[in-house]
Amino acid sequence: MPEALQTLLEKLQTRFGDALLDCRLDRAEATIEIPPDQALAIFSALRDEPDFAFEQVMDVCGVDYAAYGDVEWATSESTNQGFSRGVVERATGRGPTAIQVADGQTFAGKGRFAAVYQLLSVSRNQRLRVRVFAPDDELPVVPSVVHLWAGANWFEREAFDLFGIVFEGHPDLRRILTDYGFIGHPFRKDFPLIGQVEMRYDPERGRVVYEPVSIDPRVLVPRVIRKDNRYLESH
Repeated sequence: MPEALQTLLEKLQTRFGDALLDCRLDRAEATIEIPPDQALAIFSALRDEPDFAFEQVMDVCGVDYAAYGDVEWATSESTNQGFSRGVVERATGRGPTAIQVADGQTFAGKGRFAAVYQLLSVSRNQRLRVRVFAPDDELPVVPSVVHLWAGANWFEREAFDLFGIVFEGHPDLRRILTDYGFIGHPFRKDFPLIGQVEMRYDPERGRVVYEPVSIDPRVLVPRVIRKDNRYLESH
């Protein structure tokens, strides 16, 4: 582990102690997990205290950990065969309409939804990943950090729009990417992969119309061509 990262982890553990639910090196980056009820106090310290001085929030994203680690693709032979194959319809959201996510695997059993923050200290040249799990899966709520980092405004709106995570204290929490009147949150695991409606321009009506989805949900199985005459040398 690089010395600078080791020093940062030690400072985090010394400063926040048991308030940290997790503190480790993950993918070559310092990563901590904090409880939502202490998040604002910890974030304030991370921004203001000289040992940390994280002046910028580079990104805030939502994560849906429903069925975490459960996949419907057979990839173990992909290196030898050159492709991955969809083998079974077991992923949530495969049906033509949204379905309820069944009780199943999540990230270490900690809950379904989390907000992940990427912090940057320009003055100390260091980065930190912070994860906050929402305590309620039905109505995921975490505190907003907009009053600490104004740049989090659009990021939190994006996570609210796509995942339905509510950032308590946000000054203008509304959708930012989806269409007017959009129902649901498209990055949730139980949102149908084929969507809920189709949209097209109707020249007779002179406007965009919404219609029921006309395609069938299925697992895509690649067609493998072992011999193609187009690539044979001419004789």
